[in-house]
Amino acid sequence: MPTSVSNSSARTWFITGSSQGLGLELVKNLLVRGNHVAATARDAARLCENLGEHASSELFLPLQVDLTDENSIKNAVHRTGERFGSIDVLVNNAGYGLLGSVEETSDAEARAMFDINLFGLWNVTRAVLPLMRAKRRGHIINMSSIYGLVAGAGWGLYNATKFAVEGLSEALALEVEPFGISVTLIEPGYFRTNFLTAGSLAMPKNTIDAYSAVRDMTKEHERIEGSQLGDPVRVSKAIIDVASRSPVPLRLLLGSDALQLATQKIEDLTAGIEQNQEATLSTDFR
Repeated sequence: MPTSVSNSSARTWFITGSSQGLGLELVKNLLVRGNHVAATARDAARLCENLGEHASSELFLPLQVDLTDENSIKNAVHRTGERFGSIDVLVNNAGYGLLGSVEETSDAEARAMFDINLFGLWNVTRAVLPLMRAKRRGHIINMSSIYGLVAGAGWGLYNATKFAVEGLSEALALEVEPFGISVTLIEPGYFRTNFLTAGSLAMPKNTIDAYSAVRDMTKEHERIEGSQLGDPVRVSKAIIDVASRSPVPLRLLLGSDALQLATQKIEDLTAGIEQNQEATLSTDFR
């Protein structure tokens, strides 16, 4: 049995995409702190194997879930409610990336990523919200990315899903505030998980020779695997800590690279607004 600390303020966390990377670090860290954790994965056996001794904790509920199947999601949330009584914090972590130009990316590839990165998150949130509303409390943490704020060549599809998560989360935060429920967007830069490996980062099935710059960028990402600036253990701790903050921030940038890119985006937006102010104001009725 893994060692866990006594925690009189333990809460129940529901985390998607938990079998590897950041999700796995979150589960380990939360269990050690004495929290109840319901963790979903496409393969629950692999999740338990990767958790090692932590998988035997009485605080842990592994759940095999297909995020493209709404009934699978509802069943997992129901089992969590039966086991732990409530869900205090939801972390929508599941997702993957694709490196390819917009022209190269097929309709099927685009829809498949939206099914996980957006609609999976959407349906998990919808399934959990009745439990939170009944308790008049809760915290929804949606994993976005610095690429939910800043676009990059070759990241168009991933940008599209994460920009959508940003908009959904902003609206959701306004809708659920009267029920005592908070929403936070986590916007990390590159951190040292397996996100840049084949299991988490897809490529278009049909590439186009003209987009050689995107291929070069893909090779560059393969080279930086294992040397990313962000520490996933520190990222997981930052996410756990934000769930205890008051007031709860709507957005949390994580990583010096994320801060640099976000700051540049703000400067570019400000400059564009100022340069085009005359045209902007010229369209009102007079």
